[in-house]
Amino acid sequence: MRILARSALGIAGSIALLGAWVAGARPLSLLLDRLHTVRIDSQPIIQLGIEEVSGGMLRINDLAMSTAMPNYSPFPLTMKVDPARQFVVQSGADAIALGRVEDSSGEGRGTVVKPELDDQARFQIERSMLSWPTPFEINFMSGHSPSWKRHLYYRLLWDKADGGRLEMVWRYEQYYYDHWASGFMTREGTTGLIRVDIRP
Repeated sequence: MRILARSALGIAGSIALLGAWVAGARPLSLLLDRLHTVRIDSQPIIQLGIEEVSGGMLRINDLAMSTAMPNYSPFPLTMKVDPARQFVVQSGADAIALGRVEDSSGEGRGTVVKPELDDQARFQIERSMLSWPTPFEINFMSGHSPSWKRHLYYRLLWDKADGGRLEMVWRYEQYYYDHWASGFMTREGTTGLIRVDIRP
């Protein structure tokens, strides 16, 4: 009887630990991400497409990135072309001019900003240190649900020769099936543009 009671307690404890892990792994991952993330890619920014900035969209190289926050409202920043044809990004009291606006193809099919000669502009992709299991998720559409998830961070870093700097950070989710899928899955309240820092 005592052995059965101990076994039952052991099973109950294991189930409780599993439940706590499933419930707490994602918040723990978010907490750890504040301390460190793992870089998985870094590429130079060739051009920044700005034809859709009034609608809340930037195009970094060939990748469209929304400027909406996790609550889907626009991030409190201003992106505009000044009278000198400089593309200016402003957040709060700080602003930075990234460069002169030009036609991307010479045929009027979109406007872009390209890094100037001494600029250092790059686009980095980073992932969480910790993934979390999703054993209770059910996809009624396909019947195929991810078994794990993790966060991906997309970081735009633009350093000007005069010392100015722009950093923009997006957070999305990435799902694991039999491999890690697209890293642009959304979750209300946590995914989107999460930070804009400007050093004039």
